[in-house]
Amino acid sequence: MTKSVAVIGTRGYPSYYGGFETAVRKLAPYLADQGWDVTVYGRRGATKINDPATDSRVKTVVTVGVERKSVSTLSYGLTAVLHALHHKPDVALVMNVANGFWLPLLRLRGIPVVVNVDGMEWERAKWGRLAKTIFRLGAFLTAKFATTLITDALEIQRRWQVEFMRDSVFIPYGGEIPGRLDPPLRLSKRKYVLLVARFVPENSVPEFFEAVDRISKNYQVVIVGSSGYGGDLDARAATLAKNENVCWLGHVSDDEMLMALWQNAGAYFHGHSVGGTNPALVQAMACGAPVVARDTVYNREVLQGTDAIFVNPDCDSIATGVEAMMGSDELQAQVSEKVKVRSEDEYSWMYVCGLYDATIGAHLTKVSV
Repeated sequence: MTKSVAVIGTRGYPSYYGGFETAVRKLAPYLADQGWDVTVYGRRGATKINDPATDSRVKTVVTVGVERKSVSTLSYGLTAVLHALHHKPDVALVMNVANGFWLPLLRLRGIPVVVNVDGMEWERAKWGRLAKTIFRLGAFLTAKFATTLITDALEIQRRWQVEFMRDSVFIPYGGEIPGRLDPPLRLSKRKYVLLVARFVPENSVPEFFEAVDRISKNYQVVIVGSSGYGGDLDARAATLAKNENVCWLGHVSDDEMLMALWQNAGAYFHGHSVGGTNPALVQAMACGAPVVARDTVYNREVLQGTDAIFVNPDCDSIATGVEAMMGSDELQAQVSEKVKVRSEDEYSWMYVCGLYDATIGAHLTKVSV
């Protein structure tokens, strides 16, 4: 029996923009292996052309939209849904609750909808009042019209039960355990501090940048990320990079380089505070990065039992935690080994993709009835 799934709400395949895109790069070929006819909707210019890792079995459809921060997801989501309505896949896998506005259209067409709700997007500091209202309303509509919800953290699952009275399937992000990689950029193993994050306040970037003044007196600091739109934090990173002990690389789409940076870091600071299981944290763990994390319920859920250092979101606490990790070869080795084991046990891509396959496939019986 032919079975088809449309993936809506990411930047396309193969794209290296963020967590959703990484998940789709892993999931789409896996689903094709399981006999699915996979179509991924995306945006023009957002995918990597002639990527040798591209699976030719995965169909891609580029739709139009408005490239503005507050409405891009909504506009691209609508045009993707309209295209899907015509072709009518057996199941739609939708990423991001902002697309909740268009779920009634899919349901009216008789298409079961599985939605990965991501985190509590309306709590992110980067969004203004209007955007937060849109995300909150999108979440309400998602709760009302989605056939099945996927949450990537147990705490997010609990909150959706409490706030929207909807159960969900817990499926985290995965991590890829790489082979041995040499330190890039002439860096020395375990001798530098690493930050990998989008430049938004809820990722503790401003506080980390304040801490860099102290940390860089004794250690090299490598900063990966940007805001994507320019602004004060990008300007601050550029200023910090004038220090010979600070290197700002901007956005890095080369997976091998990122993995090499995580694998050889002496301390990886993870300051994300909103959003459930964070893809960057899971991948850092798979690489064996010694983690210093902002103390949140989400980060504690992912890092339980690993001896990672947890810190408060202020520059002194961050600097103290990073210095503690950098000052102990024994602690670095201990945390590195434990995060790798936890990643392999709880966050492997094979396990994650299998859960998606089972969750999506559960709707085929409903389709045929």
